Amino acid sequence: MIHSNPSSKIYLDIVEKLRNMIEADGLLPGDRIPSERELAERLNVGRSSVREALRALELLGLIETRRGEGTFIKDFQEHRLVELLGAFFLQNPQIQSNLLETKYLIEMDCIRTIIAYCSEADLDILLKWAAQSGFDDESFFQKIAELNRNKLLERIWRIINSYAKASYAPAQAIPLEGYINLIQALKERNENKARSIYYHSIRKLSTDT
Repeated sequence: MIHSNPSSKIYLDIVEKLRNMIEADGLLPGDRIPSERELAERLNVGRSSVREALRALELLGLIETRRGEGTFIKDFQEHRLVELLGAFFLQNPQIQSNLLETKYLIEMDCIRTIIAYCSEADLDILLKWAAQSGFDDESFFQKIAELNRNKLLERIWRIINSYAKASYAPAQAIPLEGYINLIQALKERNENKARSIYYHSIRKLSTDT
């Protein structure tokens, strides 16, 4: 019979409490988290246990300690965990194919939601942003994911996109016209047109995919 290590249970509990505290306080990447002493008091645990939990989060690249300043939350896209995972199981061609298919399905679902619910003012802002050029495919679809207004779906897209970047070479640049045409289709609330532009002009796929 395998027995769990009590110290591991305490450590995992502290990590979970830290995560809940960060969410409850509304902390974002770049924000400073409370000091080790403050955390120990708030979580009602020993400082040594807090120190170990913070060290683990720092090793994962989720937080960073700046000498003389404190400990800060890092942008999740900066940490290397996704890249490490990509070096292993994402080398499987079938998984890579499933990954891209999932990414495309999420993007198309975001497009459908935007057509149904996004305000004209927000689409005008998106069009103005796109017309200024200087963006890449990832930046564009990050905007699309944000406009979808479903925060869970946006977060899933970010994770899937990070995995895709870890396992695929950068995609060939898409002409600006394709993105502009997609936004125009969104403004027209024309789902069939938007779907065709997305698959044919941007993803270079058959609509049967």
